[in-house]
Amino acid sequence: MPICGWLSSTKGAGWPSTFYLFGAIGLLWTIVWLLFASSSPEDHRWISEKEKNYILNSLGKQRQHVGDGTKHLATPWKEIWTSLPFWAVILAHCGQNWGFWTLLTEMPTYLNSVLHFDLNENGLLSALPYLVMWIFSIIIGWISDKALAKGWLSVAVTRKLGNSIAHWGPALALIGLGFVPENKPLLAVGVLTVAVGLNGASYIGFQVNHLDLSPNFAGTLMGITNCLSNIMGIIAPITAGRIAYDETNADLWRTVFFVSAAVYFVFNLFFIIFGSVEIQPWNNPHNNLQEVSVETIDPTEERNQKDIFSKS
Repeated sequence: MPICGWLSSTKGAGWPSTFYLFGAIGLLWTIVWLLFASSSPEDHRWISEKEKNYILNSLGKQRQHVGDGTKHLATPWKEIWTSLPFWAVILAHCGQNWGFWTLLTEMPTYLNSVLHFDLNENGLLSALPYLVMWIFSIIIGWISDKALAKGWLSVAVTRKLGNSIAHWGPALALIGLGFVPENKPLLAVGVLTVAVGLNGASYIGFQVNHLDLSPNFAGTLMGITNCLSNIMGIIAPITAGRIAYDETNADLWRTVFFVSAAVYFVFNLFFIIFGSVEIQPWNNPHNNLQEVSVETIDPTEERNQKDIFSKS
């Protein structure tokens, strides 16, 4: 955001340069991906034997040895889609994305149109909340690990407390933002920073809850929730634009903030009531396996890995 603000404010480059710059970075990343990525650890040209074994052993529980080959656990789609704790994760992810994308896409407009920040200053200040979110996510992750290791909090309390901080914290901040006077821009920026920064607690909430529910299919679960929740990235900005049709009207922006606060509150309430940290029965569908040919995993390595984690 600081780069975008600076580029957009320059006379020579202007706002189109932001699209050219980050589009070019995306193309360069694609080239690097094509050169270094592979379909599996076994096929990677430069992976070390130690790293390859670590990845394969991490996938060990998703595979079962039958004869000369290995079979993958078939994904229990029906059980996943009918799991209430999983729907709690979906809604928590959707609620967080609604508020986050509202802040991400609409905050620069609000700062510029209502608080009258110039474009260059807008870009710099717009980056501050996300810097705070990054720092806060690291700090609260460390606190969470410490609390669990010491037995101060249970896993369930940690998940729901973290999720509440990430949802209800920003909700309260957005409600407060609706009452900040227009002549108090620094106060508004401070409240916005709190609203965005507290989203960092989601990493100890619903984000890691995918692993709690199903270690074997956590990647599949994250793919589902991430896909559905990113739809909020389309709906939320459209909704905000329809509500705040006059970008200079602070009262309309107040409504935008209140709607986002309501979404944060309701979706997290569902997670608190129906969320779970118990491994779901469908995590181990042993009776329905799909055969694939993969390298046999050394069970000794897997046991060693478990010992390492149990001691940490």
